Amino acid sequence: MTESRFDIGMKVRKEVLGSEHVERALARTTEFDADFQRFITETAWGSLWARPDLDRRTRSLVTVAILAALGREELALHLHASRNIGVDPHDIAEVLLHVAVYAGVPAANAAFSMAKKEFDQRAGGSEEAKSPSTSQEEDA
Repeated sequence: MTESRFDIGMKVRKEVLGSEHVERALARTTEFDADFQRFITETAWGSLWARPDLDRRTRSLVTVAILAALGREELALHLHASRNIGVDPHDIAEVLLHVAVYAGVPAANAAFSMAKKEFDQRAGGSEEAKSPSTSQEEDA
């Protein structure tokens, strides 16, 4: 029996974001956003992130660049996740320099600030560092 897109997506989502984060997001799911949670699990994680043509490191860097360029709060979640899958802070800095040229210095400045907070928290080993913010915007 083949795994469903949802099952594949849930596996990848937990591997990238961390099981604890995903379990918290699912625990906050209500009837209102249940379809959305299923949608992001099946499409973002089960279809896109599960594709074999780009490795997770590359997908993570692309995601960080896009979220930084767009100025999305979800960037904090993906900065945290990038470290979960072995992306080096130097790689993030290189991506954010690219963002500065192609999306603008203000977007890169805000992203550098967010990244410094994430990396400082990780270095400090605080409980907060082990898990990104739990706001609804960051449930993906």
